[in-house]
Amino acid sequence: MTFRMPNLFLVFSLLFCAQATFAQGDIKLRNASFEDFPRCCVPPNGWYACGGSELGTPDIQPGSFDVNLPAVNGLTYVGMVTRDNDTWESISQRLPRPLMSGQCYTFSLKIAYSDNLISQSRVRRVNVKYDTPIKVRIWGGNGYCNRSELLDETPLISNTEWKQYNFRFKPKRSFSYFIIEAFYRTPTIVPYNGNILVDDASVIELIPCDEAEEPEVVEVEQPDDPSIADVSPTPTPPERSRPRTDPSPDPGGSTSVNEDERIPEEYSKPSTNILKLEDKEIAEGQVIRIERLYFAADSSNLNTASYPVLNEIYYFLRKNPGIVIEIAGHTNNRCEDVFCNELSEKRALAVSYFLQQKGIPSRRLRSRGYGKSDPVASNTTKSGRKRNQRVEIKILSLDG
Repeated sequence: MTFRMPNLFLVFSLLFCAQATFAQGDIKLRNASFEDFPRCCVPPNGWYACGGSELGTPDIQPGSFDVNLPAVNGLTYVGMVTRDNDTWESISQRLPRPLMSGQCYTFSLKIAYSDNLISQSRVRRVNVKYDTPIKVRIWGGNGYCNRSELLDETPLISNTEWKQYNFRFKPKRSFSYFIIEAFYRTPTIVPYNGNILVDDASVIELIPCDEAEEPEVVEVEQPDDPSIADVSPTPTPPERSRPRTDPSPDPGGSTSVNEDERIPEEYSKPSTNILKLEDKEIAEGQVIRIERLYFAADSSNLNTASYPVLNEIYYFLRKNPGIVIEIAGHTNNRCEDVFCNELSEKRALAVSYFLQQKGIPSRRLRSRGYGKSDPVASNTTKSGRKRNQRVEIKILSLDG
């Protein structure tokens, strides 16, 4: 019997090749620490602003708008905002090699927010704090600022010191462009002023798709606090920003319209073919079911498909300033009493909140959750349970 030694050279060669394959698939961003001269309204060198003059341009921080957090890597970082006029900021660059469809990647950013940022409200035209937490979204696309597929996003950022946020994504299509975007909480009922600070982008690392890794937040050692006067990098001149493209997702992409999208432009006006309240004979005590009102399952999160009917109710109330209504939430019997009561009340409150944020005074709105106590159909059938899972409005008063 002949004993053969294992071919260690072959084994190590295969292991090395496997590791090299993933290393060669890694993607390094240009100017990943966002180094440039600190100044307002200019994207960092190597990055393109996706908004232009219409949506606004990110800032190279620290030093503008009372932002003074020292950089965690290098001397500068990028600051981006969302605004109360439904505009927000993002930056983009072309990748040295594309993200490949079906491959898995990890990526990280150091992120914080400033509770001191002060700038002008685009709606009120006075200086206000941009201190409501927002989040960071990562997009893939095939053109500068082309948001074709939402790859991953953070939770709302409320830490005023740097933390590392890790992303993991598996593109459904191949993309040559990478977008880092500041965005509101979702669903976005009313746009608001917020800010985000971003530094120290990692390499986009190719990993095996069976490698389990949950997104996580990692504490970061905070830098010393140098004076702003000491911030004086010497970068190459910044590249010019490309013209703005349509900020909405590419219809050919994989991102579908759901509760995680902002209010679409077509929903900014009432939809008169859903609830024709103006055509009815309005009377105190009248109850009207709100059709085509959609929530996520077992949740009070409104789906964007609900905005047309909610906008119609808003226009009706604005046209009839004396009317006071009750917003009543109801469920079917497929839940415990406590949960049903809580869910129905929260859904009624969500409708009330939407109307208040649109400008209807709270004194004209009452909200109440009835749980499963007032069914309008049998709970023994699917169609009956669907009818019972509803929100209604009741006319309480015609003259306030």
